[in-house]
Amino acid sequence: MNDKRYNLFSSHLKALFGGRVHKISVDAGLSCPNRGATRLRPGCLFCDPGGSGAVGIARGAQVAEQIEQGKEVMRRKYKAQRFIAYFQPFSNTAAPVDDLRRLYDEALGVEDVVGLAVGTRPDCCPPEVFELLAEYHRRTYFWLELGLQSIHDRTLEFLRRGHDYACFREAFARAREQGLNVCVHVILGLPGESREDMLATADEMARLQVDGIKIHLLHVLDGTPLGELYRRGEIAVLSQDDYVQLVTDFIARLHPRTLVQRLTGDGPRDRLLAPRWSLKKWEVINAIDDALKQRNMRQGSDCRLS
Repeated sequence: MNDKRYNLFSSHLKALFGGRVHKISVDAGLSCPNRGATRLRPGCLFCDPGGSGAVGIARGAQVAEQIEQGKEVMRRKYKAQRFIAYFQPFSNTAAPVDDLRRLYDEALGVEDVVGLAVGTRPDCCPPEVFELLAEYHRRTYFWLELGLQSIHDRTLEFLRRGHDYACFREAFARAREQGLNVCVHVILGLPGESREDMLATADEMARLQVDGIKIHLLHVLDGTPLGELYRRGEIAVLSQDDYVQLVTDFIARLHPRTLVQRLTGDGPRDRLLAPRWSLKKWEVINAIDDALKQRNMRQGSDCRLS
């Protein structure tokens, strides 16, 4: 643990590598089965047309070039010494194995890159891909990042995710069989979900003892189907205080060994419709830290495992 009262991923990296390690987001040029090969179908309700994490990526450049540009930024802003290549937008296992190997090898060939993180969907991981990912797990520091968002099938259907929770469970089990580190992405504040629904997702993540978790705030971007619903007044977003208290309860229910990789989400300023308070990211994180202290809670303090 650390003074943050949760198992902070950056502290884990610093202890493991002996210095600052930062992720650099990379666009592999791949697509998503929920959007079509040309990326033109609307896909999930909340998805940015450019894919998640599209801001700041040198789109169209080779993988190595993207990483070199990212290294300059991370060294200047954070004094980073080593880097993890994070294949982030769209589904980064949606290609033939030979193509994936070429992309991953190009990233690992860049100086000071000490690991890989591969983001994808649970319905995008056939057996041959898991075998490939297991090779990289043996070769380097490696994370598989799986987008789940919610354990509730009615929510996944509303979001047009194109998979159910059983599909995630199958992918998660296969990843565990290969010994992979798995970081699960969830979203808090999804339409139709109660506080109890969202905390049930936390309880299930604790039961699975996931290796890592990214907690995202539902934020609404212009140009997305969710944005249209918001403009018509058909959905609402959480207040900052409600979100802070919810995250505090969520953290307390997680397994104490799970690495917390994210506590909130923010979108590009020029396209963010709501909530605008999410732009003050560090203010939100500090409020979560304060709430944990005020409520005398920490990660795992309310874990519901029998």
